[in-house]
Amino acid sequence: MNVWRDRLKCISLQCKLTNMSRCFFFIIVLLSSILTGKSETKIALLVGVSEYPSNSSIDVAWSSIHGANDISIIGKTLKEQGFKISTLTNSFATASNIRQAINNIQSEATVGDIIYLHFSCHGQPMEDLDGDEDDGWDEALVPYDASKVYVKGKYTGENHITDDELNGYLNSIREKVGPHGFVYVVIDACHAGSSYRGYEEEDSVIIRGTDYGFSMSNKQYVPRIDKRSKIKIKKSASMANICILEACRSYQVNSEIKEGGIYYGSLSYYVNKVLQATRLDGSSNWTEHVSKFMNQDIRLVRQNPVVETSL
Repeated sequence: MNVWRDRLKCISLQCKLTNMSRCFFFIIVLLSSILTGKSETKIALLVGVSEYPSNSSIDVAWSSIHGANDISIIGKTLKEQGFKISTLTNSFATASNIRQAINNIQSEATVGDIIYLHFSCHGQPMEDLDGDEDDGWDEALVPYDASKVYVKGKYTGENHITDDELNGYLNSIREKVGPHGFVYVVIDACHAGSSYRGYEEEDSVIIRGTDYGFSMSNKQYVPRIDKRSKIKIKKSASMANICILEACRSYQVNSEIKEGGIYYGSLSYYVNKVLQATRLDGSSNWTEHVSKFMNQDIRLVRQNPVVETSL
C-alpha cells in the first residue's frame, strides 16, 4: 500500500509541475507579445463647418450649410469602433487649427494604425500656381476663416487648404503608419457648386461649394469633365494604403439631404449609415455600399460619389 501511495504522490506532483510549466509558458508568450507586439490604434480627425463669418457683401459671403451635423453622427459611430477622436467645428475649424490637428496625428501615429480624416465644409476651385494641374485649377477645402475672393494685400488664399497641401499631409501619415496601417479620408464638399441655398418650405436645396474660382488674375473657372467614379492612387511598399471618398465628381454639385428633420451632407449621412454596420479594418469594400445608397437616392440624381484608392 505504501508503495502505491508513494507512486500516486509522485504522479500527482508530476501533473502539478506539468500544469505549472504550461502556465509559465503561456505567461512568457503573453509578456513577449506585449513587449514586442502592438495592437492597432485608431485615430480620427473630424472637421465640420456650418456657419461661416458674415460678410458685408452677400456676393462674397459663404452660405450657411450643416457640416457640424455630420460630425455629430460620424463621431458617435467611430467612437463605438474604438477610435480616438478629435473634432473641429465652426469657428474652431480654422486653417491653422486644422493644420495643427493633422500635424498632431502625424506625430502621434505609429506603425499599423488606422487613421480616419473627415471634412464637411465648402469647397472651392483655386487657381493653380505651380503648374501641376492640367486644367489650371487646384481643389481646396474652405476652413472657417478662408475668404471667398482674392483681395490684394488682404487675403491671398493662405487659409485655403489645397489638394496639393492635403496630399503632402496624407503621404506623411501613410509613411508613418507604414504598409500595415491604413488611411481613410472622407471629403463632403464640392468644387463646382454655386453656393446656392434655396429656402422653399418643403424642398430646400442646400449646396456645398462654389463655381467661383479663387484667382488672383480673375481667371474664369471652367470645371473639367471627368466621369470616373473610381480612381487609382499610386501604391508604395513603404506606405499605408489609402481610400479617399468624395461627395461628387469635379463638375457636379454636392447636395445636402434632410433626414428626420435635420440636414446632413449626403456623403456623410450614407458613410455613417454603412459604418454603423461595418468596422474599418483596412479595406475599402464598404465604400461600394455608400456609392450604391447614394446612387439609389432620387434626391441625388445629379451627383455621383468618387472613390480614390491604392487598393
